[in-house]
Amino acid sequence: MGSNEVSAEALMICAPIRSQCVEQILKEMHEAKAQGADVVEVSLDHITNFHPHNDLQTILTNKLLPILFSYRPKWEGGLYEGDENIRLEALQLAMELGADFIDIELKAASSCLKTMMEYKKKHSNHGKIIVSSYVDGVTPPKSELLKLVTLMKATGADIIKLVTNAQDITEIERIFSILPYSQVPLIAYSVGDRGLISQVLCPKFGGFFVYGSLDGNPIPGMPSLETLREAYKLEHVNEDTKVFGLISKPVGHSKGPLLHNPTFRHANFNGMYVPMFVDDLKEFFSTYTSPDFAGYSVGFPYKEKVLTFCDEVHPLAQSIGAVNTIVRRSIDGKLVGYNTDCEGAITAIEDALIEHGCNDGGACLSSPLAGRLFVLVGAGGAGRALGFGAKSRGARVVIFDIDFEQNLLQVLYLVKLCITKTWPIFSQRKEQFLQMQHQ
Repeated sequence: MGSNEVSAEALMICAPIRSQCVEQILKEMHEAKAQGADVVEVSLDHITNFHPHNDLQTILTNKLLPILFSYRPKWEGGLYEGDENIRLEALQLAMELGADFIDIELKAASSCLKTMMEYKKKHSNHGKIIVSSYVDGVTPPKSELLKLVTLMKATGADIIKLVTNAQDITEIERIFSILPYSQVPLIAYSVGDRGLISQVLCPKFGGFFVYGSLDGNPIPGMPSLETLREAYKLEHVNEDTKVFGLISKPVGHSKGPLLHNPTFRHANFNGMYVPMFVDDLKEFFSTYTSPDFAGYSVGFPYKEKVLTFCDEVHPLAQSIGAVNTIVRRSIDGKLVGYNTDCEGAITAIEDALIEHGCNDGGACLSSPLAGRLFVLVGAGGAGRALGFGAKSRGARVVIFDIDFEQNLLQVLYLVKLCITKTWPIFSQRKEQFLQMQHQ
């Protein structure tokens, strides 16, 4: 898309710019274009000593991409605390000077939108007016969100925008559910750590904008432009895309999207892998029941707890007592839990030992781990799997973990170590450790 083209149909990637001076705004616009943005949103309320005519003229004269101007008041989550008429006049001026988009809050639309619409018609202005609403706190039910969408549409806006602040990832399903009902382009997403999937799954459900942060300027719940470009490639996403994700808390560390999404594309599989910040497993699985949500990786701290929510559990995972992979079976929608940590990690270690000639010349059917000392640091879900796998190969397992009563004793039992023989030493080490903690 060229720098002066604006479409109300195609998905657009928008980079927010919240700099305090015009020079920095222009610099970041250059960066946004280089990083793959289609449009930038310039927050005028962040500019220090904002001079509407001079600053808007400078920004628009030097623009490299279509620009959306917002001028958010304090009562809608912004920084502006001045006269309301001056604020709205600045947005009117932005449109007159050639802004591609301007954002007007629903609460302010009644006092200015008619004048702006008349100006657009009289001067054949091609700028788009966005009417927006920010919902703080818990996301309302679908019925209330639809009423809000109807109110925004009734203003005559070219585009409407709904922003929430989800307290739980299950609230985002309500956003997905209203996107197909909008008869005008709808931007809808949630801010905050739990809101990430509202951005990256937006094109699947029919959203208009996806927001991506500039590299080096992270925003909670917003993917970076680089991640959108390299990991997600949203141009390949459509309503038939199957969703896979990492269930964890937190999830910001995950490299899963960089691994799985290119693999899906290489295999010509229409799927997307996303991080899912989950607080409540029961609520999550009772909300995301659609076949579109086809499977999950399971991370900390849920590998053991998630067994309860699987309809079926593979015997190996049942023996280990931990699940790290869940597949929604297509024929009946049931969730089937597996453990790939065990064989995946153990066979990789065995292969490395063989490659480095550490098989001790044993029988070809014997594991190179047999008889070796196998040290585990950590006895959580992954530790359980590796301990089980190593013991099954004949290794001597030693485990370090700070949770004596829960994790460590469970894994000792799991791998069938001789607790009666090791307990005196174990108990002594425990007492020494506790004494050190109190010094």
